Amino acid sequence: MSCQCILLLLLVAGAAAVEVQRPRGVSLSKRQFYEDGKPFTCLDGSKTIPFDRVNDDYCDCQDASDEPGTAACPNGNFHCTNAGFRPVFIPSSRVNDGICDCCDTTDEYNSGAICQNTCKELGYKERESLLKLAEITKEGFLLKQQLIQEAMRGVDDRKAKLEEVRSGKGDLETKVEALRTVKEAAEQPEREAKERHLKAWEDQKAAIRMEKDKARMVQVFLELDEDSDGFVSLADLLSHPELDPDSDGLFTEAEAQGLLGGLDRVDTFGFESVWNNIKDKYASLQPSVAPGEAPQEEVPEPASDNDSETYPEDDVPEEEEEEEDEDDDDYEEDYKSPPSTQTQDKKDDDGEGTMPPYDPQTQELIDAAQKARDEFNEAEKALREVDDQIRNIEKEISFDFGTESEFTYMYNQCYEMPTSEYVYKLCPFNRVTQKPKFGGSETSLGSWGKWAGPEDNIYSVMKYEHGTGCWQGPNRATTVSLICGTETAVTSTSEPSRCEYLMEFTTPAACPEPPSPDSLYPPVHTEL
Repeated sequence: MSCQCILLLLLVAGAAAVEVQRPRGVSLSKRQFYEDGKPFTCLDGSKTIPFDRVNDDYCDCQDASDEPGTAACPNGNFHCTNAGFRPVFIPSSRVNDGICDCCDTTDEYNSGAICQNTCKELGYKERESLLKLAEITKEGFLLKQQLIQEAMRGVDDRKAKLEEVRSGKGDLETKVEALRTVKEAAEQPEREAKERHLKAWEDQKAAIRMEKDKARMVQVFLELDEDSDGFVSLADLLSHPELDPDSDGLFTEAEAQGLLGGLDRVDTFGFESVWNNIKDKYASLQPSVAPGEAPQEEVPEPASDNDSETYPEDDVPEEEEEEEDEDDDDYEEDYKSPPSTQTQDKKDDDGEGTMPPYDPQTQELIDAAQKARDEFNEAEKALREVDDQIRNIEKEISFDFGTESEFTYMYNQCYEMPTSEYVYKLCPFNRVTQKPKFGGSETSLGSWGKWAGPEDNIYSVMKYEHGTGCWQGPNRATTVSLICGTETAVTSTSEPSRCEYLMEFTTPAACPEPPSPDSLYPPVHTEL
């Protein structure tokens, strides 16, 4: 209730203490239209009647103005003077209905109902309540002034902080760029050293592959030279139909002679040119043996393409998987390179082994580059945090916290109210939530939307929107009514309609300026 309403009620209560003689049911403001002994004109101007027909229990005027004190007109209103309390109007139908509606009992003058005049008692209680409310308003307004002063100081502090952070940002940007240059300078020799190391490893693997290829060529020559005469002939090749160049199922002598370079047979030196044409197709009848290794039994191919038939799900050999994982970990630690070369460090199926560790000089370059990267990343992270800090300060400075920033103190604060089932939490300018009291997840009842009070008091209502959606319904939303109080607290919650919540929130920031002490005790004008 505003201070203007408090003042009006106190004025009315004081003025109503002196009752003025007028026809029953007529308000003081209309007394001049009812003059005893003079014709009465209906207030709508439709008719004029003798004054003795006023309150004669017969409705003459369409606007019911001739029967203010009876129930004759269905559209009439009876004025309760209620001296000592607040005057009110009641429908004429409630006059003499046996129920006391006016605290001064004037509505039951002819019903036989026994009524007690309670106006003085009600007026006393209301004045006590209004005085108490006025005291709360006064105390709350004083607290509001302190909040405004604190908010102003806070704005000044934030502006000073903003300038300080912005100034520090320039130094940090310079540092980041300097560290970027150091990082890039350190990464160049690191990259070159890694590339040299990788090239040496690729060359080594190529030499190993070449050696293996030569060994296999010798083995295949011996396999093809079945009569051990030191030559591979057309007949030797024709015994291997898989070498058919066009794979048409018919391996002819002409095709075999083409593989031999037009000759009928070749020795070990001539076989080198033949080998390049047949090595991808040749199917050895014996298991291949690497130089210096003993031959092994050939493992037959599984009948099905499904790996689970070879190794049931529960029988997959764990040791092999662990070895492969360990090799991957070693690679990540020892060699950081583009994705195209990362697979080089895994153990190859053909026995080429793993890439050897970096030499001390290369590792030293890697460590130096990593240190430069770490320092650059740390400085860049600090710069991002400064940017976030600047945005947050600018947001707080520009945010609408009321006409005099009186609501600033509620920013980044939360206020809870438990009920029998839930705990409601209001975080002003952020969100409203509801959580079951005995376990369960939190539900959003809306995020900060806008100030939504009437034009003359827009800061009296907060609107929170786009909360968690209701089942087959709209998203939850909450309206928060701000009420003057000496404490900051959620005082009530309700759900007047589905998914639409209403909260009452007391705060000193909502307290208006109280009336002057003299206005609370106006003089009583007895001439009224």
